Amino acid sequence: MTDLQECRKEIDQIDSEIVKLFEKRMKISEEVAEYKIHTGKRVLDSRREQDKLKALREQAHGEFNKLGVQEVFQQVMAISRKRQYQLLTASGADSPHDYEIVEKLPLNDVNVVFQGVEGAYSYAAMRAYFPDEIKNYHVKTFRNAMEEAASGRADYAVLPIENSTQGIVTDIYDLLTEYQLYIVGEQVVRADHVLLGLPGVSAEKIETVYSHPQALAQCKKYLERHPDWRTVKTENTAASAKKVKEEGDPSQAAIASREAGEFYGLSVLAENICHNGGNVTRFIIVSARPVYEKNAAKVSVCFELPHESGTLYNMLSHIIYNGLNMTKIESRPIPGKTWQYRFFVDFQGNLKDPAVKNALRGLEAEADSMRVLGNYGQQEEA
Repeated sequence: MTDLQECRKEIDQIDSEIVKLFEKRMKISEEVAEYKIHTGKRVLDSRREQDKLKALREQAHGEFNKLGVQEVFQQVMAISRKRQYQLLTASGADSPHDYEIVEKLPLNDVNVVFQGVEGAYSYAAMRAYFPDEIKNYHVKTFRNAMEEAASGRADYAVLPIENSTQGIVTDIYDLLTEYQLYIVGEQVVRADHVLLGLPGVSAEKIETVYSHPQALAQCKKYLERHPDWRTVKTENTAASAKKVKEEGDPSQAAIASREAGEFYGLSVLAENICHNGGNVTRFIIVSARPVYEKNAAKVSVCFELPHESGTLYNMLSHIIYNGLNMTKIESRPIPGKTWQYRFFVDFQGNLKDPAVKNALRGLEAEADSMRVLGNYGQQEEA
């Protein structure tokens, strides 16, 4: 019978030899990095790596070992590249972004655009993020808001990107890749939905309720208690409040914010109607200017990958290996590329941090395309 302790002792000896060989290999990798720094040669040479993996695989015996050798050396090569990216950063090589660092964003006396109408949650997010000394106006669609910021007619645009109960706003993710805009801030707003009606009208009179589809879904349990009510979808919650006010029909009500009710002179017929008391929406502040505050704490990137096994793991490993905390990952289909996806990742850090520079250098080098969407700090809830 095999002696387990003897086997373990032999494995320990082999592992020690592997560690010594690994460190020897990494030392040579550093010399390779010095050559690439001086010549400007790219760190990743995909053709060379694939040829090398194929040759190493053929040296192993049996299909299981061949696959194992391939996986081991893929990791060794990936770690070698990460070390080379670190040395490139330490050498002062150009960073893969052109952002300008500022003490504070200029927020006074600026033009701000938001989607919707006064009283909408986008309006509330704008009021919470910006000081009173601004000029603001609204547009009908998310695309309109993006166009206003991209053209320079607005210094900033305020857009919803995520709700804690309904998930991401997919249109915003898609538009971020279409327009050359940058996330410079964010604002979280609590969605405190109430039922609004004309002054002096009671809830018993209501026959039709207007609101945005997400708000209707978030208040589904409350609405189910009134099966005789007809629900009608609108483009946003504040627009539904405006409609009720302008049409003056006592049988109509709107689900919107308390602020929208105050703005349009409506009465609160019922409150606490959202079944999730922690319902919040995150808004982003975008600008055509690539800028970030010196104390910004979150980085957002998007990238496309080769349609190959393991590529997403390799990309995320740059974030993990540099000790960065990934806080979010989303994917969206790439138009015209069936079953291929663009990934959006948020992680904690600042563009001036060496670890962030290393991670971004690796992401940029190994993705089909990569873009830093912004570096910004998180605001308090409104």
